[in-house]
Amino acid sequence: MEGGIHTGTDASAFKECFSLTWRNPYVLRLAFSAGIGGLLFGYDTGVISGALLYIRDDFESVDRQTVLQESIVSMAIAGAIIGAAVGGWMNDRYGRRTAILIADILFLIGAVIMASAPSAPLLIVGRIFVGLGVGMASMTSPLYISEASPAKIRGALVSTNGFLITGGQFLSYLINLAFTKAPGTWRWMLGVAGLPPIVQFILMFGLPESPRWLFRKGREEEAKAILRKIYPVDEVEQEILDLKESVEAEIREEGSSEKINIIKLLQTKTVRRGLTAGVGLQVFQQFVGINTVMYYSPTIVQLAGFASNRTALLLSLVTAGLNAFGSIVSIYFIDRTGRKKLLIISLLGLVISLGVLSGVFHETTSHSPVVSSVETSHFSNYTCPDYSSAANSATWDCMKCLKASSPHCGFCASPTNKLLPGACLISNDTVKKQCHDESRLWYTRGCPSKYGWLALIGLALYIIFFSPGMGTAPWIVNSEIYPLRFRGVCGGIAATANWISNLIVAQSFLSLTETIGTSWTFLIFGVISVVALLFVIIFVPETKGLPIEEIEKMLEVRALHWRFWEKSDKPKEKSQEV
Repeated sequence: MEGGIHTGTDASAFKECFSLTWRNPYVLRLAFSAGIGGLLFGYDTGVISGALLYIRDDFESVDRQTVLQESIVSMAIAGAIIGAAVGGWMNDRYGRRTAILIADILFLIGAVIMASAPSAPLLIVGRIFVGLGVGMASMTSPLYISEASPAKIRGALVSTNGFLITGGQFLSYLINLAFTKAPGTWRWMLGVAGLPPIVQFILMFGLPESPRWLFRKGREEEAKAILRKIYPVDEVEQEILDLKESVEAEIREEGSSEKINIIKLLQTKTVRRGLTAGVGLQVFQQFVGINTVMYYSPTIVQLAGFASNRTALLLSLVTAGLNAFGSIVSIYFIDRTGRKKLLIISLLGLVISLGVLSGVFHETTSHSPVVSSVETSHFSNYTCPDYSSAANSATWDCMKCLKASSPHCGFCASPTNKLLPGACLISNDTVKKQCHDESRLWYTRGCPSKYGWLALIGLALYIIFFSPGMGTAPWIVNSEIYPLRFRGVCGGIAATANWISNLIVAQSFLSLTETIGTSWTFLIFGVISVVALLFVIIFVPETKGLPIEEIEKMLEVRALHWRFWEKSDKPKEKSQEV
């Protein structure tokens, strides 16, 4: 058994994890040090959402062009696509540890460029460097943790990577709030991102390579020495024997441990089925909309009717905190409940919460405050030109005012009640200041609404359901579902699919909200969640508590497992092609 000795699933792997790591803190040190890659991933996801509010204030071109805002966000994702693809090859060629160290260097370079960027184009260059590092770390960190963990607590330890992702997002919102009043706001927010890679580089420099990778490269004595530090004395010799037999069997099958190509991947039934499940999960993880919530969370809060940048960041901190809490819940349930059941519960909750968000934003946009000619004339020198020239100006409301584009206009709310008729004015810093000087709220992203708090509840529900299941399970399944000889390449393919999907969603979200509205955008995510639910039920196997070579045997038998609530028996001897 390559992954270690398989124990019964009735015992709590969560308690087992704490027990084993307490007795052997070396395992926890390995998991935490590699998991900082998850922290980098999470910090980058969260920090740009808050920094973008202030980047728009500093660069007028960014404020005026939705595509440029999307590019600042998504160019890091484009870099991550390349980083994940190269990371898969680098993992197999040079090792997991080396890939993590290179990712740290790239992330540090990107953070320095972003913090000092004098213009939007150079800021985008820094985002690409950060993306390269994040892409490599996103697929390498869970892989390293998985291969350095005993099978009985593998899921819980890989979940620490998910916890550090969400912890990084929560930390980024705290950092964003801390620097809202500081000179150079967003530069500090992005510059602080250079600290975690320095810490990880120092920690990883003193840690060993993955023992399973060392076995593949013929460095058996090094691998044995590491395994003796990871496993209890009464288990380590059996683990060494099992791993050795597994690698030798793979080499006999391949003729050479280095000959890996895409044709061989697709011709191998277990790999093909593993890729279907692994890549599908990574694609759906993004297409259900999570990174629109994390990249644009403050913007979504403003679309719900909260005008202040600081208020938007503070309320977004709640969603980030719930995300971190959900990943802790995942650590407890992932090896007790199982990957598949947790995924199904998660997706059912996403369908409900996205339905709530779609309904709330429909009400918000269809019941926005009207534009008053009296209120607007109070600011006679700054009246929105489109409003002045409109034949039907009496029918204008806040939403129609914000859609004016020549020039862009904003809504200055009533000083007595933000839901009462307000003024439609040219959007610039002078008008914004004059509006605020009269104790009025200034809106440019969304309109005042009595349904704003319901949108926050919908966001909270979304995060609560997403984080424990779809947030962590796809990474865990991908770290354990592939045969050892293909694991680096297949992990890279799956991570690349994740980042390509991430890029598509991040690059299109703001444009979608402008074109079809926020309500319809969330409704689309809800429909995709239903499709994802069907996919998980049909194609994703349960890997809870199974040693890695047992998972490979399971994929040899019929791939479909409809009765996900039933405990899986041991794999049948006969295989049946689907």
